[in-house]
Amino acid sequence: MSAPAEGVFAALADPTRWRVLSLLAERGEGTATSLAGELPVSRVAVVKHLAVLDRAGLVEGRRTGREVRYTVRTEPLGETARWMSELASQWDARLAAIKRLAEHGADQSRNQERSPTSPA
Repeated sequence: MSAPAEGVFAALADPTRWRVLSLLAERGEGTATSLAGELPVSRVAVVKHLAVLDRAGLVEGRRTGREVRYTVRTEPLGETARWMSELASQWDARLAAIKRLAEHGADQSRNQERSPTSPA
């Protein structure tokens, strides 16, 4: 797994972080205080979740006076989506190869059943 994808998956594995990221994406930006108002966790917990999202590169904070306003960074999500697409393509190729082998084996079995057996 690519390093960016690993960090993204780890950060989004927690349902609260997923909700924090979703709220930020819906609103365009938000503070820990405004996000905590819509979540069943404290502001301190939201700050910790935002720190994990920040380390994964999923959010970016900019200080405005006493508050830090967070926005979503889409680049890591795009990189992860590309990695997943490449992985899916690899699996599609593998599955197609398995299907070809299975069909080839089935064809050989049918041909053997149809051909007359030689006397011993």
